[in-house]
Amino acid sequence: MRSVEPMQGYRGASSGRRRGRVIRRKEMPLWQELPLLLVVAFCLAVLIRTFLVQAFFIPSGSMENTLLVGDRVLVNKVVYDMRDPLRGEIVVFRGTDNWAPEQPAEPISNTFGAKLGRTIGDLVGAGRPGERDFIKRVIGLPGDKVACCDDQGRITVNGEPIDEPYVQENSPLDAPPNPRQCTSRRFAEVTVPAGQMFVMGDHRLVSQDARCQGPVPIDNVIGRAFVVVWPTSRFTGLSVPDNWKAYGTAHPVAAAPMGARPERAPDPATTAVTLPFLLSVGVSARSGLWFSPRRRRLRS
Repeated sequence: MRSVEPMQGYRGASSGRRRGRVIRRKEMPLWQELPLLLVVAFCLAVLIRTFLVQAFFIPSGSMENTLLVGDRVLVNKVVYDMRDPLRGEIVVFRGTDNWAPEQPAEPISNTFGAKLGRTIGDLVGAGRPGERDFIKRVIGLPGDKVACCDDQGRITVNGEPIDEPYVQENSPLDAPPNPRQCTSRRFAEVTVPAGQMFVMGDHRLVSQDARCQGPVPIDNVIGRAFVVVWPTSRFTGLSVPDNWKAYGTAHPVAAAPMGARPERAPDPATTAVTLPFLLSVGVSARSGLWFSPRRRRLRS
């Protein structure tokens, strides 16, 4: 009788060799891989700037010398989904109808190339800044009473004077108050309404802010500016000044009217969103425009 054992042994050895064989995946040619990588990087940049962090271009001098014309700042777009703004923070927000642009909008070309360039700029953050979004420092929260000035020319919040070493060229004390122009340092006491905030620029002499244009709804806040990333010689964090930290400790919650949103403690969201942005900063850290159906543009 014929034995089948050798055949089985052969098959077993053959099967073992197949199992031990390294299966190599065919490598993609560079001319195919490079466009794929670019598409992936583009999509990541769009997602990050839409939901997490976006870069903004500073077009005017109303925040000097904290922010200079031409600076690029990173704005955390998720931190205020977890808490409200704090006094002393620098925020980007949409101005209300009372807020006039501080700089005229640049003429827009309607050629095909210009439209295509604007579309790509909107997506990856390489567009030109416009007139409807602003960047200022938070001075008062719902229920706060903000006024100027005390006997040393300082603003007061709930009757307490605030030292502001960051203020560049303050408005004159002898100019008469004008409710429609921010030309005077003095203004009557304002009680910040529920759900709103009182904001001012650091360069008070040229800043058009809540002194003459009114408080801003907290719901209009787009995000917190937390670091200057360009030019590299000015790379620095935009932390809350010590004087505002001390005030916030002494006054953790304003005497807010019914319906005001309470101030809550800071959270680590600003740090948490920095790393993913760095992966796409080469693509998206150049803009003042937002990815949305309606163009949003930054004014300081």
